[in-house]
Amino acid sequence: MLRVLHIKNFSIIDDANIEFGEGFNVLTGETGAGKSIIIDALCLALGERAASEVVRSGEKEAVVAAFFDISPDRMDPASTRFLEDFGISIDNGLILKRIVSAQGKSRAFVNGSMVNVQTLSDISKNIIDVHGQYEHQSLLSPDNQIDMLDAYGGLLYERQEVKTAYESLCALRRQIADLLQKEKERAQRLDLLAYQINEIEAANPDPGEEEGLAEEIRILGNAGRLAELANNAYEALYSSDSACITELSRILNSLREISGIDPRADEAVKSAQEALPLLEETGYFLRDYRDSLNHDPQRLEQALERLELIKGLGRKYGSGVQEILDYRDKAVAEHEELKHSEEKLGSLKKDLEALTRDLTEKTRELSKKRKAASKIIEAEVVSRLSALSMAGTRFSILIKQEKGDDTVDGFRATQKGIDSVEFLISPNVGEDLKPLARTASGGELSRVMLALKSVMAKGDNIPVLVFDEIDAGIGGRTAETVGRKLKNLSINHQVICVTHLPQIASYADRHLRIEKKVKKERTIVEINSIEKDERAAEIARMLGGELSAASLTHAKEMLGKRRKS
Repeated sequence: MLRVLHIKNFSIIDDANIEFGEGFNVLTGETGAGKSIIIDALCLALGERAASEVVRSGEKEAVVAAFFDISPDRMDPASTRFLEDFGISIDNGLILKRIVSAQGKSRAFVNGSMVNVQTLSDISKNIIDVHGQYEHQSLLSPDNQIDMLDAYGGLLYERQEVKTAYESLCALRRQIADLLQKEKERAQRLDLLAYQINEIEAANPDPGEEEGLAEEIRILGNAGRLAELANNAYEALYSSDSACITELSRILNSLREISGIDPRADEAVKSAQEALPLLEETGYFLRDYRDSLNHDPQRLEQALERLELIKGLGRKYGSGVQEILDYRDKAVAEHEELKHSEEKLGSLKKDLEALTRDLTEKTRELSKKRKAASKIIEAEVVSRLSALSMAGTRFSILIKQEKGDDTVDGFRATQKGIDSVEFLISPNVGEDLKPLARTASGGELSRVMLALKSVMAKGDNIPVLVFDEIDAGIGGRTAETVGRKLKNLSINHQVICVTHLPQIASYADRHLRIEKKVKKERTIVEINSIEKDERAAEIARMLGGELSAASLTHAKEMLGKRRKS
């Protein structure tokens, strides 16, 4: 529900916090007191167009903020996802805020996060409906009209089935289209894939082969130098007259002789004895390593060619042998799929025919039930409009289809079926039925909305309803009927109504009086919640203009009856 509307420097309102309650709220006051200004300000916070003229004279900017206490389950899922994507939580409520500068520039915020005005409008349209002379009306949208019809008819399950069938049909069509596109290139693609598979398999690379080849090339390329180094080391260690091992043997003999006289040399003897076989092993390695080295230019060339072949494959199919092999596996799978694409295409076309028949049956049944529900709605709305001083008004729900190839019988389909829905009205006898958005005046539209909301309350999920001009051109028993219907509507919705009629105002759960005053040579608007005697006095004023004992008695009687009803 709408808890608080904060308005600052907007038109003749300097600074006001308007608190609304649950159930039925009314705003009353003398003509020109500023009731419509409050609705204007609210609509600004909901994303309506802004102009610099709304800024109070002499001020830099106007600010309007609407605080909603909305449970997540009453929010439209798309709006909830959008808010979550922006990191905006509504656990503690939702604040829609608008700032308009004296230069006409506008800024919009949701819970303190800046958004564009369209986003503000998209979020608010699923929370609140303003009916009257304003644009913020879900009732005028054909998309919402078909949703209202389906909700009233209890057709949401059937529509979900249609949506599932339609989405399956679209997915299958995309699959067939992709396959047909591939079919055009099928022969060329098959040849290319076969060439690529053969090229990789002919090379038959092994994982790790690149590293092995690189090491082999490095050794073969340096075979001469490696042989020279190994030979020099072998001679110095083992085969020359002054070889290290020969000298170590002489050293060992000397150490043994010393040890025979002085035991302190025992450890040195042990170390020399242990070193001698290690050096001999090293000498054997150097000899064998030298003899194994073979400067083979032919093998070096083969290794270089093999490495370049693998690198060439890598440039085409992936970095490294493993990616090359992965590409081959994918190519083999695609080659197999293309070889059997004609069979698959035929199977998919049969599936498409079956899905089309299924969608046709589901959309036909949904359309049939919509037409049946629309007849009931039409009769009930006309009956309620008659009670609201719109006797002679014709109301019709136009259900039509467009030609297309989505169904067997040649209709275009969407997730909502084959129907487009539009509410038509003729408020004047002798006039043709026309779309609701282009026909009804502000007051008429409010009453039409009231009639529709009364009929289809069970399918209406918008929690806050605002009515302006609903009492235009009515009075007496009709006003009484309007008040009673608004009161009934407030059982499942928060209702906010601007009214001049005491019959309507007397039904309210919360009564706000709007007064225009002059303070310090400036016009201001005061908004006060009134109860008991103050409320009786306001109802009396609305009854007769002049406050009198008779009008006050009458007002108290009206309020007393409402409390008992």
